Amino acid sequence: MSPQEAGSSLAGVRYGRVNRLADRRGSFAELWRASTFGEIGLEDAGLPNARFVQANLSTSAQGVLRGLHYHRRQLDYWTVVGGRALVALVDVRPVVADPTRHAIVETRELGECETVTIPTGVAHGFLALEPLSLLYLVTNEYDGSDELGFAWDDPAVGVPWPVIPSRPDGRPTLSDRDSSNPTLLELVERLRGSQNRPR
Repeated sequence: MSPQEAGSSLAGVRYGRVNRLADRRGSFAELWRASTFGEIGLEDAGLPNARFVQANLSTSAQGVLRGLHYHRRQLDYWTVVGGRALVALVDVRPVVADPTRHAIVETRELGECETVTIPTGVAHGFLALEPLSLLYLVTNEYDGSDELGFAWDDPAVGVPWPVIPSRPDGRPTLSDRDSSNPTLLELVERLRGSQNRPR
């Protein structure tokens, strides 16, 4: 990861750029190094002594939208390895603390070799602006228990997704799960209800 990390208006979010060496044979890029990344704090990953334990590669056709996904116990580190994505980050920590407050939205276009670190409590999604390959490291092995989400087009959140010109209705291609997610407030109410239930 390059030392030229760019800031964010959302606490714990970091943008960066991977240095790539290229010549006529091809290229080489070091995508992540523990000593450069530094310690992963409790506020970043939602768990003490967190470390990256799983790496995933996601590919998406142009016009595919994945999100908005929300984790309570997982830090994500994304690297665009090919293509371009519009990344949307939604800080829902204020809403979880007090449902009368508003989520904070930040969008940024990321291209090849650009990175973003997404802490616990910041929902995330991306739209493939062209065929996309995204590598991501996470601090939790997948088991489904921390895979939450809310509607990509929730008007109360207001992510400024662009219209997809290649689609007659202008809407992105979604998974069944992403197309049936609740609103953010419905998700927060559900989470609050599960915390108040007797065990």
